[in-house]
Amino acid sequence: MAERHPSSAAGYLKDPACSGAGPSRRGFLRGGIVSAAGLLMGLGRAFAGPADPAIGGEFAGLAPFEDERVAPAGTLVGSELDGRLYTDISRISAQRRITPNAEFFVRTAASRLLPSAVAWKIAVDGMVEKPAEVGIAQLQRAAKPKGVHLMECAGNVALTRFGLISVADWTGVPVSEILGEAKRKPGAAWVEISGFDEYSAPSHTSVSGASWIFPVDALKAAFLATGMNGQPLAPDHGAPIRLVIPGWYGAACIKWVNRISFVEEGAEPSSQMVEYAIRTLQEGRPRFAREYAPATVDAAALPVRVEKWIGGGKVRYRVLGIAWGGVQPVAALQIRFNPEETFVPVAGFRQAKTDPWTVWTYAWSPSAPGDYRIRMALDTAVKARKLDLGLYDRTVHISEI
Repeated sequence: MAERHPSSAAGYLKDPACSGAGPSRRGFLRGGIVSAAGLLMGLGRAFAGPADPAIGGEFAGLAPFEDERVAPAGTLVGSELDGRLYTDISRISAQRRITPNAEFFVRTAASRLLPSAVAWKIAVDGMVEKPAEVGIAQLQRAAKPKGVHLMECAGNVALTRFGLISVADWTGVPVSEILGEAKRKPGAAWVEISGFDEYSAPSHTSVSGASWIFPVDALKAAFLATGMNGQPLAPDHGAPIRLVIPGWYGAACIKWVNRISFVEEGAEPSSQMVEYAIRTLQEGRPRFAREYAPATVDAAALPVRVEKWIGGGKVRYRVLGIAWGGVQPVAALQIRFNPEETFVPVAGFRQAKTDPWTVWTYAWSPSAPGDYRIRMALDTAVKARKLDLGLYDRTVHISEI
């Protein structure tokens, strides 16, 4: 039986902006998981996916994850800066790689003061020869498919049941096209992208300041999104226009973009950069924007559900999870079920690319009922700082073997 071990990054987990609503309740959590398992059984194999050949039998539900704050999935809670919607990652499968719009996570909901999208314009100013404006109609006409990309909130932790991560098929306009048309002045190698940032009520979990400062070269793959999954953006997802930078945390993917400004190299960081300095793993609190490391997502892996299968009078388990992030595919994935155990390979794991995510499975036979703390490990050639800190560990409760 597994022992309980507190995370080595307790300070990170206590960050109020990472927290969900309500205290942890083991009984309530188990009850919710049991209900979810019942629904899952009703949906059958179409939801759970085919059995691993090493498991066989019939799908019999899910083993519940423990010590994770109950975050209602797929339902917007709160409003404006305090608005949250958590994706139910237990529904991920190899056949369900894209998150439906209604289930895509929301870290900050739209302001009640958000202007009409009809006359929306993006100001292009700062260190340019002549300020200009780009209208939303022009952007919508120029928008093209930009591919399937993952987005993760830098505060995606167990307190939100890891529900601040999603994948969408995006439509938009390359930021480079906007920057290329601007006649910038010498030395204008940094760009601040800002979004509408006025709210009808103060926030209890965050601070205002929707902007991020980038070196121009960091925006080569970035685009201004006008749609996701074949539909126009919804206000809570940044409509009428939001920034998407594949491979960067959502904190830098500014919503409701209304200004692109060239700034000097000595610009101070925005309040949003300061707020997310810890969560984007900056070294301390950098004084200038140029001292911030890119807010890129390190390689990571996570179990999203533990399935129970029954066949031939035996109970077997299958762990299904995802791997994502980083700049190069991971060559090997390992799993461990207790701190005192050794890591073992996840057989059959193959990752062709890091975006959006790779689904993996592992056939597991627990030695006894109890709680097991699952930790993943990647090959040493990749940077995986949050994974190494234990921030993606999950504890599962096994009641039957």
